[in-house]
Amino acid sequence: MSFEAEKSIVLDFYRALSQAEETAIADSISGFCSEDLLWRGFHPFNELHGAAEVASQFWAPLKKSLTRMQRRMDVFMAGKNEIDGFSSVWVVSMGHLMGLFDSEWLGIAPTGKMAFLRYCEFNRVENGKIVETAMYFDIPHLMMQAGLHPFPPQTAAQLVQPGPMTHDGLMFGPQPETEGTRTLGAINAMISDLGQWNSGLSLEDELRRTWCDDMIWWGPSGIGATYTIERYAKQHSGPFRAGFADRSKTKHICRMAEGHFGGFFGWPNFTARPTGGFMGMPASDKAGEFRVIDIYRRAGDKLAENWIFIDLLHFWKQQGVDILGRMATVPRT
Repeated sequence: MSFEAEKSIVLDFYRALSQAEETAIADSISGFCSEDLLWRGFHPFNELHGAAEVASQFWAPLKKSLTRMQRRMDVFMAGKNEIDGFSSVWVVSMGHLMGLFDSEWLGIAPTGKMAFLRYCEFNRVENGKIVETAMYFDIPHLMMQAGLHPFPPQTAAQLVQPGPMTHDGLMFGPQPETEGTRTLGAINAMISDLGQWNSGLSLEDELRRTWCDDMIWWGPSGIGATYTIERYAKQHSGPFRAGFADRSKTKHICRMAEGHFGGFFGWPNFTARPTGGFMGMPASDKAGEFRVIDIYRRAGDKLAENWIFIDLLHFWKQQGVDILGRMATVPRT
């Protein structure tokens, strides 16, 4: 399938939203989205319903804050959802929303300079309308650009993240179905290994089953990005496994692929209880939710790049740490 109609609806929606003045944002959304639109976003937005609520609570304040905002996409794809038996079609885009940070947003003081908000968005399209959206975004990344330090020093690298090394993530046209099938297979094999945490192999040997040796893990701010299996095991996967217990089974709302790219999201994907040390935070007796989007690029039969969006503000708030609420006490540089 080409998914041409579904992709066109989402692209037309993006153009209308980009051009809309503040008072017309709700009309732009309602023109392309169903009346009962379900919109899921990271803390503090959570679930929103309908065009008016999405416009007033998310898009209007963000567009006022990041003036002259551009959507700079690195991945654009569509596919059928494995989780519901391949019955629904989802259109996915990933990249940055870039603008001039001219007004405060969520209590983050403006810089008057360029700023990038990492995002990934899943849109379910049905009968010519967007009926469900998962819009995940890296707020701590924006905070760090504004000179804030919301978390202790992270284990990996903090930077504005580029798109795929192969520069072929914008799939406006149809892709060979066999390539998407191979990508989904590689993702599912990785999920099977990841869900065990007890494969009997060393962590690095386990990762080598499904990842290229020169893999790149583009993690969220607060954790960071890391390169090669050896450094990924040392700088994220190892510390993460050591820092949590009681990990639940993985649950996804959508899992799909097109061409050499694919991804998934959950609400939440899983729960786990911090045993102390991860991200410099203390242990807890309470499990917390991980709301996650993962986007992958496949090379051959293994995964080569992975962009990750984790609602860290939501997770730590469940542990009694309100990152946004303590904004005034976070040092600036």
